[in-house]
Amino acid sequence: GASGAGKSSLVKLLFRFYDPSTGSISIDGQNIAEVSQQSLRKVIGIVPQDTVLFNDSIVENIRYGSTSANDQEVDQAIQLAHLKAFVDDLPEGVETRVGERGLKLSGGEKQRVAIARALVRQPSMFLLDEPLSALDLKLREGLRSELRQIHREQNSTMLYATHDYHGAISIAD
Repeated sequence: GASGAGKSSLVKLLFRFYDPSTGSISIDGQNIAEVSQQSLRKVIGIVPQDTVLFNDSIVENIRYGSTSANDQEVDQAIQLAHLKAFVDDLPEGVETRVGERGLKLSGGEKQRVAIARALVRQPSMFLLDEPLSALDLKLREGLRSELRQIHREQNSTMLYATHDYHGAISIAD
């Protein structure tokens, strides 16, 4: 959709950052206003347009998606989000601190940390708001492929908000 069309607003409504002033939103026939925000958010992995990172390590920023995630689950999320080579090149690896709001990372690196954070939750629904916009073509294609595969294997719902038709991820073969 075009800039200003309401894509990000729809993502925020689905995640219940706020409720609609009129009408309702249902998922699988269930009005989301009738479930707690906590239970709704438990089944959703979100990659916001403006990724919020904490002044902590890469691993803890990813683990924030699921505080009960073990090292193997975090490592798998790092692999799937195409962060492995980047992290391996850092002197402190996954223990590297990202700075306040991820200041030490590029836009694409922050997006991939956010994707790993969503993946480590293993949600049944993903809300992705411009998830690939800061990535180069090679990383974009690799992540599209990974997300398609995750969709197929987990039978998850993936909603992409993007202004770039080519940035969307088709699940069709």
